[in-house]
Formats: sequence, C-alpha cells, structure tokens
Amino acid sequence: MQDLRITLLQVSQFWENKQQNEEYFNALISEIAPSDLILLPEMFHTGFSMNTKDLAEKMSSSRGLEWLKKWAKQNQAALYTSLIIEEAGLFFNRGAFVLPTEEIEVYDKQKLFGLGGEAKDFTSGTNSKIVTYLGWKIKLQICYDLRFPELARNKIVDGKPAYDVLLYVANWPKSRIAHWDTLLKARAIENQCYVVAVNRVGADGNGLFYNGHSSIYHPNGEQLMSFKEDEEGHQSTAINYQELLDIRKALPFLEDC
Repeated sequence: MQDLRITLLQVSQFWENKQQNEEYFNALISEIAPSDLILLPEMFHTGFSMNTKDLAEKMSSSRGLEWLKKWAKQNQAALYTSLIIEEAGLFFNRGAFVLPTEEIEVYDKQKLFGLGGEAKDFTSGTNSKIVTYLGWKIKLQICYDLRFPELARNKIVDGKPAYDVLLYVANWPKSRIAHWDTLLKARAIENQCYVVAVNRVGADGNGLFYNGHSSIYHPNGEQLMSFKEDEEGHQSTAINYQELLDIRKALPFLEDC
C-alpha cells in the first residue's frame, strides 16, 4: 500500500469570520506540496464558537462544505475538519472528511466540552466513524474526544485492526496543552496506530489562548512532526503502512483486547 502524505495547517483563526478564515486558508493551501490528506483546525471557518444562531449551516447549502469540496477536488486530496451544522433543529459540531470526488463522510463530535458550554448548544454524536481512503482505514475524532480513550479503542475485527490512523482536529487551549501532548502519544501507543492531530494558535473571541502543538505520532510513540511554539503555517510528512504492519506483528497487543 502507498504511503499517505499528510499536511497539517496550524493557524490563528479569525473569530466568527468565515470569509477571512477561508481567504487565509486559500493562501496556505495554494502553496502546499501535493498531499493525500489535509487537516484544518476544529470549526475551521468560525473558531470554536457557540453562536449557533448566526454561524450554523445546513448540509445542503453549507458554504463551508462547498469550500472544502472545491479544494479537495482542486488538490486531489482529502480534507478533514469540523464546522457547525444545523439539522432538524439541532446543532452539531460535525467533522467533515471530504474526498477528492467531493463525496463527504461525516462524524458528529461525541464528547461535548461542558466546561466551555458546548453541551448546552450542541447535540452529541452517537456513532463512531471509520473511513477507508487509499486503502488506509482512518478513524475520525474531534478535540475533546481525545480525553476519552474508550472512543478510540482499536480492536481486531475480522482478523485485522479496525483502523490504522486516528485523526483529531481541535481548538485545544494553551493552559492544558501538556494534556494534549501526553494523550496524543498515549493514543498512538495503546491503539497501535498513527495519530494525526491539528490544533490552532492565537487568541479567540472568548479570551482563550492557543499555542498549537499540532503533531503526528508513530504507533511506537515517536513524534514524526511538530511545530514551533505558536507557529503559523503548514507542514507535511508521509506515514508508511509497512512500518505499521511490522510493529503490529512484532508486538501483537491488539489481539489481547
């Protein structure tokens, strides 16, 4: 199976300003090298806002999804992020995995951040989501999900691990960034998978500060990619499927789950 080339976009998001965020991402995506998968932070074109009244979009008419489909097709790469979606009068922090064909796989954030008021305004998702892309099995997660290892628990299904790559898109504050670093590494080791995680930098409209630490971790816990503190920009690297198979064969821990 081919390597999967991944690009992370770590930025300071413009608070509740879809046009400014989209224009900023336009400039960044235009300059990245060819990639198979591109990750943008949680609620990519609004920031982590609870302003559902003004910011929510419907799947059938979402400017955010149209923007993602445009870039997925143009770059022939999958994009993963989240945005505020309204459906049947309910609001979801919805992950969107957008394929180069413009098809969309969705995942609704399961663990809502009560401390930040998310549980008051949003409805939690009830299902996990694993997508197959270029032969890789990829599990979708969003920010606060990271604190709950049961949501990410890998297991053997039909003789093979359920997934190979675990994705996180986030607005994770600087005050708890040590938790982010530790938990990402733990998820890679305990699930014998690659962990790919993008976070934002800068300050949001609620006065919270973010310092990034977007990363990619190898199944053995090695950090394959990192950003400088508070760095804005993009980085790319490739992950190797044979290395994943080798570590699972040498250390068949998932078979004991």
